[in-house]
Order: sequence, then C-alpha cells, then structure tokens
Amino acid sequence: MKSALNLVVLVILFSLSTKIHAQDYKTSLGLGIDFGTGPAWVGPSVKHFFNKNAAIQGDVLFGGNSTLIQAFYQHHFPVKEASNLNFYVGGGPGIELYGYGSTVLLRPMTGLEHKLKETSLTFNFDWRPTLFLYDGVNEIEPARFGIGIRYSF
Repeated sequence: MKSALNLVVLVILFSLSTKIHAQDYKTSLGLGIDFGTGPAWVGPSVKHFFNKNAAIQGDVLFGGNSTLIQAFYQHHFPVKEASNLNFYVGGGPGIELYGYGSTVLLRPMTGLEHKLKETSLTFNFDWRPTLFLYDGVNEIEPARFGIGIRYSF
C-alpha cells in the first residue's frame, strides 16, 4: 500500500509540473457508484474544475445500511492518442455513517474519464483502495472501484 501511495504522489507531482489541458467543461453532476469488497454504494456525485487540470469531486452515496460522504482532489491530464480521454490521480477523505457510529476513510485514487465528443455526458472508472480508521483499528480494503456517469455543463 505504501509503494502504491508513493506512486500516486509521484504521478501527482509530475502532472502538476505539466501545462497540458485536460478537459473542456467546468462542472458535472450525476450518479456515482462505489463497489468492490464489501457493500456497494450509489448516489449523487458532482465534480468541479478550478482550472484545466485541478478538480474536486464530492459524493453522497447510500448502501449497506449506511451513508458514505466523501470528497476527492483529482489532477487530470489527457491520454495522448485518445481524444477526450483523461487520466487522473488524487485522493481524499470520507466518512461512513451507520446506525451505531461512524468510520473515517482515507482513499487514494487513479482512474480514467471520457467525455463523449458531441454530447455533455462524461464517464469515469477509477480504482480507490480504502483505509478505514475506526476504534483504533486500521483496515485496508484494496479492491474498491468507482464508476461515474455525469452531465457536464
């Protein structure tokens, strides 16, 4: 896990040093799905770009008798040779709320986003291993993924 986190940090630093323009929309709103080992969560998701490469994403997802609220910083850059396809890296915190308490999550992520050329639809797929922090216990769940379908404007 530490080597994967180091790789994500190196890719972020490299991508921050580039002047590549990665996307052609400002904000998108739609459906987010988080799945893998454990419960699947589904709910609203929003992404907003502060500049051509830097974005934040927020999700409020429901499933497994709990609610997951999470926020991510993402740095985007285009995949050369592939029109409207962007690679991104990032991460952020989350909190899972359930009947008898809550759990804090830390999530690095890496993924791909594609905006359909003639429409306002964007699709993304990412890998987001999760570190759960609760009651003095740290648990890692490496097999977590996200899918997003959003309308961009």
